[in-house]
Amino acid sequence: MADWTKSDLVEAMAEESGLPKADCERALQAFVAKVSEALGRGQSVQITGFGTFEVRDRAARKARNPQTGDEIDVAATRVPAFRAGKSLRSVVS
Repeated sequence: MADWTKSDLVEAMAEESGLPKADCERALQAFVAKVSEALGRGQSVQITGFGTFEVRDRAARKARNPQTGDEIDVAATRVPAFRAGKSLRSVVS
């Protein structure tokens, strides 16, 4: 389970910035929408000091059905990914 929810984040943003919660929620929604839109086009979004949102290609592969043990083919796909920046990594370490 997540330690923070979207509403927790919006509340923290409002406290930190002094802006109304409604404005912070709209800003967060706009951020998520624009990052999603860029990833949908295959572009990356880099936030210096924080990290990079990007799309990665996952190759086709063979896998096993855990219930039956049968081998199945898993198709190639594209997945969203996040690579933490140096500043964020140093906070976490």
